[in-house]
Amino acid sequence: MNEALQELIDFLPCRTPAAWLDWAMDNQALLLIDHANCEKKAASNAMTLMYRYVSHTDLLTKMSQLAREELLHFEQVVGIMAERGVTYGRIGPSRYAAGLRDSMRTDRDGALIDSLIVGAIVEARSCERFSVLAPLLDEKLAKFYRSLLRSEARHYQDYLGLAQQYADVDISNRIKHFLSIEKTLIESPDTEFRFHSGVPFSADTAAI
Repeated sequence: MNEALQELIDFLPCRTPAAWLDWAMDNQALLLIDHANCEKKAASNAMTLMYRYVSHTDLLTKMSQLAREELLHFEQVVGIMAERGVTYGRIGPSRYAAGLRDSMRTDRDGALIDSLIVGAIVEARSCERFSVLAPLLDEKLAKFYRSLLRSEARHYQDYLGLAQQYADVDISNRIKHFLSIEKTLIESPDTEFRFHSGVPFSADTAAI
């Protein structure tokens, strides 16, 4: 495991549960569809930050690069889907991103810092999931997911670095706050499978 991957795994509050991995293997078409959605949303979120914070030069540079890379990944996922006869269609979002964003501040400066922290967490979780999925997938898809690890790890570092750069106070407590929420979202039951969903809902998980 390379240093960047280990760093973000250490950053996250928990590992992906085995139950989610089993769920993913049973829903590989849906995994690809939602993966494509995640890449498109990541590009859109980066562009939104660029439009809102036009005076933040470092943010503009890093988000521009990130948006281009995420759109390239989107194109690659759609291409893989086409090869496998998977139709890209509209599906509802998971509760993951909304659950993290519910706690974001609404004032301009606070919203920026929280958006960047949430961005870092989402990118870190995506990278962690690519790393645990790859050994379970067919050779071509596994190779593709492993190829994403470096860029996703860099995106996590960029988001977190920008949050620390633009904050005028220590943000460690804000990071801990969002990581606590993320842990709950990852480990609690979900009724629908998504790339960032929790564990599958069942009679056993209903009481969690």
